[in-house]
Amino acid sequence: MDVNTARVVVTLLSFVMFIGIMVWAYSSKNASEFDEAGKLPFDQD
Repeated sequence: MDVNTARVVVTLLSFVMFIGIMVWAYSSKNASEFDEAGKLPFDQD
């Protein structure tokens, strides 16, 4: 395996990980948790 092949593999793995994070972040089952976490700074004691 030469350097260029390793670069391609790392780039593809990074892209797949990026897409996975985007799918996880925008999935509807996590929306309520993210909305709740987003409101935390505005909650008063």
